[in-house]
Amino acid sequence: MTQQQKTHRLAVSAMLTAVAAVLQFLEFSIPLVPSFIKLDFSDLPALLGTFSLGPVYGVAIQLVKNLLHLPFGSSAGVGELSNFILGAVFVFVAGAIYKHSKSRKSALVGSVAGAAAMALISIITNYFIVYPAYVVLYNLPLDAIVGMYEAILGGVSHVPTENALFNCLLVFNIPFTLAKGLLDTALCFLIYKPLSPLLHR
Repeated sequence: MTQQQKTHRLAVSAMLTAVAAVLQFLEFSIPLVPSFIKLDFSDLPALLGTFSLGPVYGVAIQLVKNLLHLPFGSSAGVGELSNFILGAVFVFVAGAIYKHSKSRKSALVGSVAGAAAMALISIITNYFIVYPAYVVLYNLPLDAIVGMYEAILGGVSHVPTENALFNCLLVFNIPFTLAKGLLDTALCFLIYKPLSPLLHR
């Protein structure tokens, strides 16, 4: 790799990281999920980075994006940590599969696999990191959190297991996280080709 190529990769990484950091602030609530669950498109620049530069760059974009957001967050870094873990899983899986066989099909397969992996990992991050932090930081009882889910879909905490929080995450968070990853994938496929001359050299 020439010095010019290295410089170009760093410049593209910095640009994508800046866009991701801005998009992370543009979050909004959506219907059918509790209002504290927000949707943003900050994984999109990292996905573009993982396809154009490699999975390590995609993970790096996720890391720096969350470090930039850290001083402005309200969760003592817990939200940023969860966002980084989920986003890193998403783009690394997508990039690793694409790197093995660079084609449009492998990019699609990788993105879908990454979105599915992110959705599954979200159970772990929310159950063991995010919601316990809400209980401590905001003095918010776990029953109150579960109640926010039940206000949308009554009885959701009772099936399919005996663990109320796990049930809520299974019914709401996994589909939400998967849909978010698939939406980022769709947007990536729409804009990747027009941006390709800027991303590659």
